Order: sequence, then structure tokens, then C-alpha cells
Amino acid sequence: MNKCVERIVNGVVKENPTFVLMLGMCPTLAITTSAMNGISMGLCTTAVLAMSNLLISMLRKVIPDKVRMPAFIVIVASFVTLVQMLLGAYLPELNKTLGIYIPLIVVNCIILGRAESYAYKNPVLPSFFDGIGMGIGFTIGITLIGMVRELLGAGELFGFRVMPSSYQPISIFVMAPGAFLVLALLTGLQNKFNAPSATNVEECDKEKREGLECNGNCMSCAGLAYEKNHLLIEQAAEKREAERKAALAEKAKAAAAAKAAKAAESKAAEKPAESKTEEKPADSRAAGKPAESKTEGGDNK
Repeated sequence: MNKCVERIVNGVVKENPTFVLMLGMCPTLAITTSAMNGISMGLCTTAVLAMSNLLISMLRKVIPDKVRMPAFIVIVASFVTLVQMLLGAYLPELNKTLGIYIPLIVVNCIILGRAESYAYKNPVLPSFFDGIGMGIGFTIGITLIGMVRELLGAGELFGFRVMPSSYQPISIFVMAPGAFLVLALLTGLQNKFNAPSATNVEECDKEKREGLECNGNCMSCAGLAYEKNHLLIEQAAEKREAERKAALAEKAKAAAAAKAAKAAESKAAEKPAESKTEEKPADSRAAGKPAESKTEGGDNK
């Protein structure tokens, strides 16, 4: 159960599809002209996400690896068709409002991404809750964007007038540029709350930011969050370790070469000494031969 709760928290906060992963931008920017559109699209996506993850996880040992993406699309398309049929039967106005964006759920990056990265590799229950968590995170994200756009662009919230009659709606917020502005604003606020203070460098782990120049501005630091930059830091550490080992190997190789050269010189110096030692007995024998022959001549006399 802890694993299931962790998957929900992960989808809502740590890997929020809208504000962290920046996935599913097509419906996020196009549908969120009102809060109701946002929550409706989010709930449809959540249903497809959860059921797709569930079925893909159940069939993960049956689906061949080479055709997994077409299989994922067929599974997702089946659930999207079911959702669209239900909307057409019970909520025809909403189905008409969402329009083409319901069928486009089939190729939504969030759904295919979770199917590939999680559901295809993990058990059924965690995969199901991973889909729910990601769906809730996506729903919260696009609903917030829809609320801000509807409030500023029409002075309403969920169709009810909340701003005073004197309020002049800012029409740009219900247009395409307004979607980008609100998305940037909410993403920036989320990053501000999650990021450390601009002068809070004491919490930075010196070992984790080794090799990074610290200028006291954490907001522009490459090591802003170790979890997001661990790969870069690990690669730098591995590179330094490889360079250190290569230097040690070169040093050992040079020492071995010097030792071999010294041994060769010693061996070459020993050879002349041995040859001189061998020549001395030969000279002694040569000098002794005339003396012996002279002695023999005296005896003959």
C-alpha cells in the first residue's frame, strides 16, 4: 500500500505532468479556456491512464517487445473510444466542447510515456495507481490553468460570476497567448516553492556539487537539485576517476619501463667484466708453455 501511495504522490507532486514533466501540452493549452473544460479533460485522461496502465501491466509478459508501441496504442485507443461513447451518450454538450481532443488522448505523451516507462515494467497494482496519480496531477494542473484563465478572461469561475460587475475582462487570457502566460506563471510559482533560496547555499552538499562553481545563486546553479542533475554529476565523477586511473597506469608503465632499462644496463655492464676474467687464465696458460718446453730441453741434455 505504501508503494501505491508513493505512486500517487509522485504523479501529483514530484513528476506532475503539467508543471514538472511538461507533457500533454496540446490539450493543456487548447482546452483550458475554462475550469470546467480543464477538469472534464483531466478526468477523461485519468480514466484512460489508469485502465491502460492496468491492462498493459497485466499483458506485459505477453506483448512482444518489438511490437509493444502498436500494442499500447491499440489498448489506449480502445479505452478512449469507450470514454468518447459514454460522453456522447450521457454528456453530449461536453463531448461537443472537448471535440477532437478526446480522440487525441490516444497519442497523449503522458499515457504512452507511463505505459512505456512504468506499466510495461512493473506489477499491476502499482501501475494502476501510477496511472491514477499521473491523471490526478494532470487534472489539477489543467484545472488550475483553466481557473486562472476563466477568472481573468471572463470574470467567472466554473460558469459562475465571481468578479464585480465593474471588472473589465482581459480577453487575451481566453486566447492562445493567455494559455502560455498562465502556464509560465504557474510553472514559475511551482519552481519557486520547490527550489532552494537564492542565497541558501549551506544546504548544498559539497560532495554532490564537486566540480561545480558556486556563485551563491542557487536558482541559476547547475546543481540546483541533485535528483535532477545526479546523472551529470555522476558522469563527471566517473570521468575524474577514469582520468586518475589512467594517470596511475601511465605512471606504473613508466616505472616498469625505467626498471627494465636499468636492468638491461646492468646486464650489459656485467658482460665485459666476465670476458676480461676469461681472458686472464688464457694468458697465464700461454705464458707457462715456453717455460715448460725449456725445462724439457734441459733434461734432454
